[in-house]
Amino acid sequence: SDLCAGLIGGLGVTPSGNIGANGVAIFESVHGTAPDIAGKDMANPTALLLSAAMMLRHMGMFDHAGRIEAACFATIKGGKQPESRFKGRGLCVFYSDAAASRVKDLE
Repeated sequence: SDLCAGLIGGLGVTPSGNIGANGVAIFESVHGTAPDIAGKDMANPTALLLSAAMMLRHMGMFDHAGRIEAACFATIKGGKQPESRFKGRGLCVFYSDAAASRVKDLE
């Protein structure tokens, strides 16, 4: 997962899903807790949101998943990503607000 994460920009944008027997599954972001940025509004919610989209697809809720995924990609493209490695100009709250607004616009 680390190699693939590096290819797409790091663990902050890497979703994860583990699907077991009988379809039992857990979806999560694979990055750590990042205590060095705790309380600084710098965390990147992309991995968590994309993991949620994976979960929704697993549940057959394809339209909802597509909206969340499209909102994430549009938000990143729009420059609201919080992480400096993506030349982020925003904080987590700006990213989250922009993504939420885009999800509403896609309804």
